[in-house]
Amino acid sequence: LGLAQLHQIRGRVGRSTRRASAYFTFTRGKELSDIAARRLSAIREYTEFGSGFKIAMRDLEIRGAGSVLGAQQHGHMEAVGYDMYLQLLGEAVSEEKGEKSPVRQKECLIDMQVDAHIPEHYIDSLPQRLAIYRRIADIRSEEDAADVRDELRDRFGEIPRSVEGLMDISLLRNAAAAKGIYEIGQKGQTVILYVKELDTSMVLTLSGAMRARVSVADFGKKHIAVKMAENQQPLDTLREIFSYLTI
Repeated sequence: LGLAQLHQIRGRVGRSTRRASAYFTFTRGKELSDIAARRLSAIREYTEFGSGFKIAMRDLEIRGAGSVLGAQQHGHMEAVGYDMYLQLLGEAVSEEKGEKSPVRQKECLIDMQVDAHIPEHYIDSLPQRLAIYRRIADIRSEEDAADVRDELRDRFGEIPRSVEGLMDISLLRNAAAAKGIYEIGQKGQTVILYVKELDTSMVLTLSGAMRARVSVADFGKKHIAVKMAENQQPLDTLREIFSYLTI
């Protein structure tokens, strides 16, 4: 059963003056899929009256947004990210209207072992979480980041480390794109900056500042590799790299 079906079935039980309970069962010993487990968790979580919208938003989060302009019902919003999904959707809508698609800004993909997300215990409303993800994705400068921090503290309290990490990632992603870096990855204790063309000044700057920690590959998928210092976290290494590149 889908999440909406579970919610509807539960809503048919205990009408009028009759009190009743709805039990959802599954075969003993059967291993539940991740999606099934998340559906049951959502049903347990949203039990109060008026939970329909929250259930629908959680279903969107679990299944993906679907193909809004087509017949496909299962989408990949989580796979491509909310910000990218909205960008692709906007381009598709413009194309259907016969309008010229806006020029896509240079972007940098960051794929690292970093704690960067908005915990549910910090913002329990899914629509609000998605709106804040969007606000953070739009950060382009330290001033933007400061505005978002002030808003978060006013509305939700002290900012968790994982949300700070998310804002740092947004800032660093834009700084990287401006330097011609299209992807940042991690292999073990090494941070890798992938570039279409190696910038000699960038290589010399990093080599001079970080010395033996820097290596370069000018073949295949061109990149600059930087070893993390002892006890250094990936995000700290990335901050250190861009502290030299922005001087």
